[in-house]
Amino acid sequence: MHHSAYRLVLASIGFACLIGLSGLVSSVWANPASEAALSAADQVAIFKAAGAIQRKGKWVICDPPADSGAPASEALIEQVRDINGDGRPEAVVTDGGIYCYGHAGVGFQLLSKQSNGTWRVITRDAGILETLKTQGVGGWPDISIGGPGFCFPVQRWNGKAYTLNRYEYEGKRCKPQR
Repeated sequence: MHHSAYRLVLASIGFACLIGLSGLVSSVWANPASEAALSAADQVAIFKAAGAIQRKGKWVICDPPADSGAPASEALIEQVRDINGDGRPEAVVTDGGIYCYGHAGVGFQLLSKQSNGTWRVITRDAGILETLKTQGVGGWPDISIGGPGFCFPVQRWNGKAYTLNRYEYEGKRCKPQR
């Protein structure tokens, strides 16, 4: 299913009910890879770099207070691939829960393996990550961050960080409703 179709489905069923959306990222990143394709050491390094902690055998990033009634969501490494052409992999870690991610119900972190073998968070946000064909500095793809609505922020890598570049819906520029 095309990414914009996911956005339509998500918007129509109500984001308050969406606690475990992390699997959607894998559908928008080509060449899916599982955690099994990574070494155990890389998996641990990715989760730790993302700020996850192990709790009852699963990695957790968003851990709502016990009195909130919201369950902790398991963080997952959704995709691993080289998105900027530098020969080293990037990984997307997703986590769910409206307590931490509001109406989007899901958050992501994009990490990159550095030349010294460590993993570094490049960007993180609430919403659904989609890489686009347009690029910023160093071959880094622009990223669209999906969530409620029909006009989504597109961020571009400026050499140091992903920053807002424009808003789009299905590849066409738009103005978000405020």
